[in-house]
Amino acid sequence: MQPWDLLASDTVQGFIEEALTRKWDALQVSTALHKAGYSNEDRAAIMDYMALVPKFREKFCSDKKTNGTTARGIFLLCDKFALEQSTAQDIGRWKANLWPREGSVNDLCCGMGGDSFYLPASLQLTGVDLDQNRLAMYRHNLQAFGKDASTKCTDARSIEGADYFTIDPARRAIEGENQRDLRNLTPTLEEVVEISKHYKGGMAKLPPGYPPAEIPDGTEILYLGGHSDCRECLVLFGELAKSPDTIRAVIIDKNGETAAEWTRKRDRSLETLDDDLQEKLDRNDSLEGKDRTYRTATSRSDLPLGEIGKYIAEPAPVLIRSRLFSDAALAHDPDAHLISEGIAYVSSDKMLPAPAFTSYEILAHTEIATGAVRSMLKEHDIGKITLKLRGVKLDPDAETKRLKPKGKNSAILFYTRFRGEKIAILTRRCPSPRA
Repeated sequence: MQPWDLLASDTVQGFIEEALTRKWDALQVSTALHKAGYSNEDRAAIMDYMALVPKFREKFCSDKKTNGTTARGIFLLCDKFALEQSTAQDIGRWKANLWPREGSVNDLCCGMGGDSFYLPASLQLTGVDLDQNRLAMYRHNLQAFGKDASTKCTDARSIEGADYFTIDPARRAIEGENQRDLRNLTPTLEEVVEISKHYKGGMAKLPPGYPPAEIPDGTEILYLGGHSDCRECLVLFGELAKSPDTIRAVIIDKNGETAAEWTRKRDRSLETLDDDLQEKLDRNDSLEGKDRTYRTATSRSDLPLGEIGKYIAEPAPVLIRSRLFSDAALAHDPDAHLISEGIAYVSSDKMLPAPAFTSYEILAHTEIATGAVRSMLKEHDIGKITLKLRGVKLDPDAETKRLKPKGKNSAILFYTRFRGEKIAILTRRCPSPRA
């Protein structure tokens, strides 16, 4: 019996459903499987898979019925790596609106099928991969989503015969470990461009930090994510690129609807960095702290440098990645500015609107020295702090313990840089006006 045959069996899935419902711990699960006569190898496979079940239900089918079945009853086939790489339901549903309603699609490097789950049912789907295990996942999972799809075990660079394509190039050398070089994709972007010439149109999913200067002209570039993350850089080719040579940043809500969107024509002058600025950005990136929820809070910007104003604002991650936060800030305050080059904190005397920005009212600021920061906290009766780090590297938990704040109020404390020098900025989050 192949591993997928075991995990897809009614017996195993029934066991897993019972164990999840009764909230058995690992010992109870292992004991029950042993009593049922499963080998050590099969027990390990079942327990590894069981740990993924709540995760793929949350990622792909947490809020809607799938093929007439609620999320509780859905069993997809995957491993940890395939699950991590797959497109989640909110992004997947949003991307479904980019496709025509007729034609055929090759899902290249299809993996477990995440990019095919939400495509219009009228499209003819073919999953293409070099890994037979991935193709087995794809077939099972598309059936679970009520879709008919064929599969082909071949190289994505050699197959044609469909109207459109979607591709998620492999970008991890070791399971669970991101490639440091974002250009190290299989197929490479250059090869994806060649692939695109054989189709009417298509889309390529790239890492959010992929160097935009390497993306060819004639494409449409989209940065997609939620309110607190940027999950992918989507490149549209051919007929799918309705607005060629534009960049869009889109915040997508949990239902797959557009929460906010920003667009501008592509400006390659913002994509190519001179050596001095690149060195500053790299240095800022190396000094980022442990509280980061997304990579690279540093970005080239045409905002000027200025003084610390009444407010400091964090741009939404999709705006940082797309380099559109300057446009969004200046649209609401022509005097908006950075306080240190290469660090994407915007200061102004007006609150900048949500969801483009999260704004904080500045209460005080001082040098980053334990005594000075303690005095600032004491003056404002601060007993609970949330520490945010940009351009300063330290352990936030250890720093909070060292400061020993005592008081009745809570605040957000920024450790960042002002004109390149370290600075502590005490703030409180404020409800920002909507755009």
